[in-house]
Amino acid sequence: MQKHDVFQAIADPTRRGLLRLLVDQELPVNAISSHFPMTRTAVSKHLRILADAGLVTERKVGRETRYRLDADPLQELKRWLAFYERFWENKLDALKRYVESDVNE
Repeated sequence: MQKHDVFQAIADPTRRGLLRLLVDQELPVNAISSHFPMTRTAVSKHLRILADAGLVTERKVGRETRYRLDADPLQELKRWLAFYERFWENKLDALKRYVESDVNE
């Protein structure tokens, strides 16, 4: 069960950076921490929020925990944004009609 909402989890720029870092690779917290100007503990807290939202998976390898992006929960965000896309498309269509109209000549 998710403890954190996907929208809440990605609201923080550091967590968005963590997701970008983990797109194509699985990394331990030590390697992840080296990319951010904060303590390993702070990075671990951000990773916990992402894990609680289902956005990263954790896997034990020996004594370390490795993290990887799980993009499936981002579908919720995609669906939410898709609903509002129609407003942007309407504005772009109106702009196109204006630009291509005789009023502009």
